[in-house]
Formats: sequence, structure tokens, C-alpha cells
Amino acid sequence: MNELQYEKPTINKIDFTMASKYGSPLKTQNIRTEIDGISVHTLSEKFGSPLFVFSQRQMEEKYNTLYSAFSSRYPDVQFGWSYKTNYLNKICKVFHDLGSCAEVVSEFEYQKARALGIEGKDIIFNGPYKPYKDLKIAVEEGAKIHVDNLFELNDLEKIADELQREIPVAIRINMDTGVHPQWSRFGFNFENGDAYDAVKRMYDGGKLYLNGIHAHIGTFMLDANAYKIATVKIMQLKAQVENDFNSEIEYIDLGGGFASKSNLKGVYQSADVIVPTADDYAQAITDAIYTNNKSEKLPKLYLETGRAMIDEAGYLLTSVHGYKRFPDGKKGYILDAGVNLLYTSTWFNFNIELDKHYEGDNEVSMLNGPLCMNIDIIEEHLMLPALNRGSILTISPVGAYNYTQAMQFIRYKPAVVMIDKEGTAHCIKEVDDLATVNYKEV
Repeated sequence: MNELQYEKPTINKIDFTMASKYGSPLKTQNIRTEIDGISVHTLSEKFGSPLFVFSQRQMEEKYNTLYSAFSSRYPDVQFGWSYKTNYLNKICKVFHDLGSCAEVVSEFEYQKARALGIEGKDIIFNGPYKPYKDLKIAVEEGAKIHVDNLFELNDLEKIADELQREIPVAIRINMDTGVHPQWSRFGFNFENGDAYDAVKRMYDGGKLYLNGIHAHIGTFMLDANAYKIATVKIMQLKAQVENDFNSEIEYIDLGGGFASKSNLKGVYQSADVIVPTADDYAQAITDAIYTNNKSEKLPKLYLETGRAMIDEAGYLLTSVHGYKRFPDGKKGYILDAGVNLLYTSTWFNFNIELDKHYEGDNEVSMLNGPLCMNIDIIEEHLMLPALNRGSILTISPVGAYNYTQAMQFIRYKPAVVMIDKEGTAHCIKEVDDLATVNYKEV
């Protein structure tokens, strides 16, 4: 028989008005005992805590749903896996095996894609900063270069001189789609004519020619109609360029930004209600292409998919290290995972699930991470029962951006596991240690 732990008694106000016909938050518990058939306790015991866990089955289901939504409506669709969303090798390989090319925004990501065996012709090179030597390598290897600014255009003309050949490039544009704030930092503006002027500059120079037009209008986009507006403007520029310069634009790229079923802070409707479906996004984009295409041939359609395909396939297991009472009576739990691993906690309210049913009523609690920083708060007000030291919580969805932006700060970065389609867990990234942190120091 387990001995009961002593806890100093406290008096806390119970607000019975919180109860409704849907039940009482004093009793409700969200529970997750397993991921893809493997117990969260088994995963934690074998691979350690905290632990990132990814489901290959869910990744492939998300890919197939999104790809089917587009390919059933449009004849020539190519997905590009967004490396910045999650660049772990095994994760990238899953999407490459499904047919995605690589979309990168730095020389580091470009090198990573090449190391994974992706040919230059199958890499989209985006981003506002492309170092000259890496830009030249990408050109030599046939990558799809998306020009962001005039300085980059100058660099490409110089590279064209060095290689003594014309270089095909795409141009990134930004525009007003009715969504604010407008992403005007990247590329050339459509409305004020900067985009057209940049294209004219290319053709006047005679060293570059345009073969693609790209836009990435935002992130976690909840309005599918914004993609319709963006597509219309891309197609308008395409028609103008093809007419004025007697050229053919081979492809258009609508970027990414499709939302996952995450709950935004400050938005009180469920993600199930406000997040567009894959069909919503696909219908908005493809309808606009068909309606606005002025040439005999339809352009190839690229999409830089990321968040929508992996966010809900990622989980973070974390263990309760201890707890304490704050002066206001609220109970605060100390976890072994904090904001160092959950970069997106700034914007999203995560699902927090318990490893079993716990006896007793819930009370307002706080979840704190392990950092010696006052800002290390995962959830400030959460109704929880009395948890034990060693209780395992599952935090989700965390598949997008959290690992790639996780900090090696105060704590080592944890291990990462992927559960394959047969239900077997594989370690795809070992936990960091002192040798990892000290590597490269001199």
C-alpha cells in the first residue's frame, strides 16, 4: 500500500458557477495514456524525460489529406517540405519519401537537404539572406532561386557573368490580401509596382530570366480567401510579364502558412471551428488559377508545406518534478520541460493531458518549467487534480517549430523519438550532453 504524502492544508475558494450542463471543470480530466499504442510511461522510461515524440502515421495521414485536396483539383502540384518547420533528418526523409522536394531559407538548410541526397534541382532556396558563395553553389546546382531583394538580384547578375550564362530565377512578391499585419518585409510589393520593376530590371540586364513567381502571405492563416486574393495577384503579374517580355512563367508558388489544429491565445473558438480544411485552402487557390490563367498552359503549382503536416503529429512528454503552494494559494507544479522547449507557447494554448485518472477535485494550478527564469510558465491557469511526483503530462500539438527553435539554455535539449507505422519507437535524435554543448569550443 502506498503511503499518503502529507501536504499542508489550505483553504481555496471554489467557484461553483464554473459548472454547466456540459459538466464541471472541477471534475474534468483530459487523459492520454499512449501515443500510437505505446504507453507514455514506456516511452519516458526507455528514452528519458522530457521527450519529443513524433508519429509517422499521423505525418503521412496529414500529407495525404492535404496533397489529395490539391491534386484532385489541379493537374500539376508539387509540395516542398519546409525545413525550418522541423529539419530533423528522419522527419525530412518521411516527407521526401512521400514526394516532397525541399524548401530552405538558409545555407545551413540547403546543405542539410543536399546531405540527405536531395538534388539541387529539387531545392527551393528562399529567404532574405543568401550568402554569395552559397547562392552561387545553389545556382550551379540548379536550385530554384527565389529573389528577395535588389542586392540579391545584383549578386545573381554577377554570378551570371562568372558562369557566362543566363540564370533562371523566381521572384518573391508581397501584397495586400486583407490580412493584417501584412507580410511586407519579404520580396517585392505588388501594389506599388516594385515587383514588376524588379522583373523589368532582370530582362533589361539580359543576364536573368523569370521562370516563377512566389508569395508567402503569412503563417497560421485562418482565412482561405486570402490565398485566393494572393493567387489572383500572382496570376495578374504572370500574365503581364508573359505579355510584356514574351516569356513563359513555368510555375507559381503560394508558399505555406496553412494552419494546424492549435488553439491561439486570445481566440476563444475551438481550432476545430476556425481552422480552414485542406479542401478550403485547395479550392481557394486552384479556382483562382483556373479563373485567371491567360496562357494556353497552366503553371506548375508549388506549395511550401510545413506546420499543417507535422504540428499535430508531435508531442512533448514531461514529468512532474515537484510542486509548491504560492502565497495566493495556487498550486504550482515544477516540470522538467519549459519554454526552452516550447517556443510556440507564446502564441498557443497547448493540450495538456494526464497519464491516468487522478482522484479528487481539480483546482486552479500553474505549470512551470525547470528554468531559473520567472518567465518559464507553460500554463498559468489550468484546472488539475492533485498530481504526483513523476506524473507524466503530454503536451500537444508541438510538432511545428518547437524542436527547431528549442534552446540549449540551462538544460540540455532532450531526445526525440519517432514511432513508425508499425508502432515501433525509434530514437532519431539523442539527448544532448556536455560533449554536445562543448563541441567546437576552443
